[in-house]
Amino acid sequence: MIRLKAIVINGSPRMEKGNTAFILAPFIEGMQEAGCEVNLFYASAPNIKPCNCSIMYCWTKNPGECCIKDDMQMLYPLLREADILILATPVYIPLPGDMQNFINRLCPLLDPVLKFEDGRTRARFRENVNIKKIALVSASGWWELGNFDVVVHIVKELAKNANAEFAGAVLRPHAYFMKSKAISDADKKEVLDALKKAGSELVNEGKMHKKTLESISRPLISEKEILQIYNS
Repeated sequence: MIRLKAIVINGSPRMEKGNTAFILAPFIEGMQEAGCEVNLFYASAPNIKPCNCSIMYCWTKNPGECCIKDDMQMLYPLLREADILILATPVYIPLPGDMQNFINRLCPLLDPVLKFEDGRTRARFRENVNIKKIALVSASGWWELGNFDVVVHIVKELAKNANAEFAGAVLRPHAYFMKSKAISDADKKEVLDALKKAGSELVNEGKMHKKTLESISRPLISEKEILQIYNS
């Protein structure tokens, strides 16, 4: 059996101490137990500069190669070898800056053989890029799932622009409360177990079940309670 490879990029500036890392850990554990080789990186830890050559060097001058010599040069070979790309990020306005830099710097992996599809111009990953699926893991401080809409849209668009499958979104609203004593251990365990299950489903079945994702995203506190806590 061929072992799948995944690369996970955690875009939280708080890196391993953030809420994104907290929900990401059981998800990765589920992927690994399902037999997937997982490499985790933080968008804030490597030196990833903005995409600023302004001439589309990686498309027009030296196809597939980025002219910016920084730590992305270390990540490019791993990205080409990966079967699954996981983008993990907190919701900012809409993304943390380093995460946006990483996404922009994926451009060398795209082949500008364009097509017009459903009213949109689309490219695709180059032939030497194995990524077939892109998934999102995201944490938000706000109560409602609607706070994720822009981030989900960004990752869906990235998948379409790379001709890859969007493999689903793992969303944990009011993620801060996963570490709070205000939430019962039983409720926390249910979410953590579902996160692990989602990682396993992604590897074993190529998709995450709707019921599993709903268990991850379910409310842990009421809108009224969360506003009282935040506004205090």
